[in-house]
Amino acid sequence: MDVITEKTIDIDRILREKMGKKARWVPGFVKGWLKRRAHQDHLNEFLWRTRHLKGSPWLEECLVFLDTKVEVEGMENLPPKDDGHLYTFVSNHPMGGIDGVALGAVIGRHYDDRFRYLVNDLLMTLPGLAPLCIPINTTTKRSRAFPQIVEEGFRGDYHLLMFPAGLCSRRKNGEIRDLPWKKTFITKSIETQRDVVPIHFGGRNSNFFYRLSNISDRYVKKVNVAMLYLVDEMYKNRGNTFPVKIGKPIPWQTFTDKSKTPAEWAEYVKEQVYKL
Repeated sequence: MDVITEKTIDIDRILREKMGKKARWVPGFVKGWLKRRAHQDHLNEFLWRTRHLKGSPWLEECLVFLDTKVEVEGMENLPPKDDGHLYTFVSNHPMGGIDGVALGAVIGRHYDDRFRYLVNDLLMTLPGLAPLCIPINTTTKRSRAFPQIVEEGFRGDYHLLMFPAGLCSRRKNGEIRDLPWKKTFITKSIETQRDVVPIHFGGRNSNFFYRLSNISDRYVKKVNVAMLYLVDEMYKNRGNTFPVKIGKPIPWQTFTDKSKTPAEWAEYVKEQVYKL
């Protein structure tokens, strides 16, 4: 086995980068708890072993590491990779981890890695994933650079894979569904004339996660406490097979109909995803 010479996942460093001087006041036992929840040692071992891989080959290796498989229905609905057009792929986000990895592997394999995620900037710490990422800071208030980052992403020469809810799904009244979808993918897809391809990922996290996320959303609004458990949730789902359904592309001209606002069109696409 290779000897690990550096830590890619370093909770101490992440706290310093996110909290600045305040990080010194985080108790040692809290840091230890965070490292266990993030499976820091196990992940660093995997990341070191796969350090030579980038993009979708790395995502494929992640699925092997997690002993995870996907059963895809509707591959014929993916537009040809050589048709000269760019597309926006949008999906529900039930798990906040495996769903992103699995869909990236499917899209990356089909389009030879000619796609990018709009993702939480924390994921930029993963060398194998970073080349596919357009980072968005979701842990603090959105910076002034946020609109420019999104604009550059849509103006770029890549397909985009997005989870318009921003956060992973919540359980309300016994049903696991996304929070309201943000309208950005609608407005920018119109501006850049990208058809929208709806995707549904079938999966879920643990009951504990959904209880915690509801408590966090209600009482600890400034900090997404549940996000700290997403790696742990990936480990709990090891060995599973998840269904993926790909719908037919929705022409961008559809969303120019003024009968709905961009926000309403976003919810319309969300409903189409859940009907797949």
